[in-house]
Amino acid sequence: MSTAILTGQPVPGSSIEGDLRSLGFDVLIAADAADAERLVAEAPCEQRIALVDARFVGHLHALRLGLTDPRFSLAAVPGAVTAQPDGRVTLTRALARENSAGGGTAVAVDSLPDRIVTALAEDGADVHRPELGSLVAAVPADPQARNEARQAVAEVDDEAVRLKSAVKSRDGFFTTYFISPYSRYIARWCARRGLTPNQVTTASLITALIAAACAATGTRGGFIAAGVLLIASFVLDCTDGQLARYSLQYSTLGAWLDATFDRAKEYAYYAGLALGAARGGDDVWALALGAMILQTCRHVVDFSFNEANHDATANTSPTAALSGRLDSVGWTVWVRRMIVLPIGERWAMIAVLTAVTTPRITFYVLLIGCAFAATYTTAGRVLRSLTRKAQRTDRAAGALADLADNGPLAELLARVSRAPLGGPRVVVALAGTALLAAALLSGDTWAAVGGALVYAVAAGQALHRPLKGALDWLVPPLFRAAEYGTVLILAAKADVNGALPAAFGLVAAVAYHHYDTVYRIRGNAGAPPAWLVRAVGGQEGRTLLVTVLAAALTAAQFTVALTVLAVAVALVVLLESIRFWVSAGAPAVHDEGEPA
Repeated sequence: MSTAILTGQPVPGSSIEGDLRSLGFDVLIAADAADAERLVAEAPCEQRIALVDARFVGHLHALRLGLTDPRFSLAAVPGAVTAQPDGRVTLTRALARENSAGGGTAVAVDSLPDRIVTALAEDGADVHRPELGSLVAAVPADPQARNEARQAVAEVDDEAVRLKSAVKSRDGFFTTYFISPYSRYIARWCARRGLTPNQVTTASLITALIAAACAATGTRGGFIAAGVLLIASFVLDCTDGQLARYSLQYSTLGAWLDATFDRAKEYAYYAGLALGAARGGDDVWALALGAMILQTCRHVVDFSFNEANHDATANTSPTAALSGRLDSVGWTVWVRRMIVLPIGERWAMIAVLTAVTTPRITFYVLLIGCAFAATYTTAGRVLRSLTRKAQRTDRAAGALADLADNGPLAELLARVSRAPLGGPRVVVALAGTALLAAALLSGDTWAAVGGALVYAVAAGQALHRPLKGALDWLVPPLFRAAEYGTVLILAAKADVNGALPAAFGLVAAVAYHHYDTVYRIRGNAGAPPAWLVRAVGGQEGRTLLVTVLAAALTAAQFTVALTVLAVAVALVVLLESIRFWVSAGAPAVHDEGEPA
């Protein structure tokens, strides 16, 4: 139970006590500021505490936004301030100082909560102030002002604002016009029945897995059902976030589940399509694996670019200015959002193509669409990087190094190299990737091993200096393409049943590790522990290992080795990831959608 302390007696006819109780607060009344300080001190330290001016007039949702959001230690709206347990000491200190300065002045003189917020700001405390928009939150000074505030409350539909704010302000065209108009009402229905966002997220995953199973049947009826269920899964995927925003049920675990389940759903569906095609005599595993690799590399481009530039100084360019001007023209906003093929458009396209065509055609269109989107977004970011004079921070360089996922082999080779290679780090990484690709395509399996060794040296050299160059954010995507591409090419060359599915499983396990790294960095929790990177070999170590296995083993043995490696990597990274995300050290909640 949380505790709300009303500073003064409620005005006759006020609903403030009932509103606070409906939000889950136990309501106490303080006669003056000294009494409020005493009640705060007596409240259990593990509870949320709120100070609310008894004269408060406003919407219930304004109070909900200001007093119940679990993401912030300290938050406030006009006439009310709240602190979670980790912010209690800061609030208590500010309250004590105010009482000492005011000498216990009766709280009717002015608004004690507002004075506390001012004191917190002077202390440098981070106090969250939610955007209220048309919602009302005020402390009227006289009866006339109170009547005007009550009239303003009556003129705005609290529930309509709450429903509207449950939807992301920036989303894709398909999601905005074909999903959100009704999914927000599903979210409200779930909230009124006590369902949690995590339960809806799990339902979305189960629905997508059933869709994948339907696709795996290889029948036209199965494909149609798969397409319908994939859209249903996406509706639930939108609903869980809207439910979290509608009811303010945010959690670190929920954010992690939402992010990881999105990847699991899409890539499981790819596998289902490949299995369904195989039942019909068509082997499209290479296309399924290629689609997963392309989509993952697109995400890494987004993550790397954002990490490199979000805290850079002098971070402007003519290209960025042009993009901003285009965003002021309505139709260009939607065109630009659609051509990058975000998750809503992508899943809708996959669902329709699954229902009316074949898995091969579905993958062809998906690969072409994603390749175009990747080219468009990457080219734009390269232009921005070349035309801006950004100065990247040590934090950004560290994040890019963590995303690169170099292991002990690259570090060792970098140390024993006689002279570090000069030039931009991205050029070193690109050269190593190109040499590896040439070796893989040469047809000689041992040449691929040599190419992987050279690549490992280049990987170590690429991170020999901090990644602060204009295009150094391309280093992690290059490494992802190199490692995943190596697995795809060698599995395809094996040309035996099971090799490509095993490669699909290995890339999926490694990609999970890389996504997990991204979400830890986003939460300012740093990269996964060094022992985990060593245990799974680092990206250059895994690349070299796969080339050695392909050269030393028969095709059938190589398939078994890929399967064992996939299971081993999956077990290690999943167990560590689950341990971390359910621990107290998990990072702050992020409410971010898929970037592409």
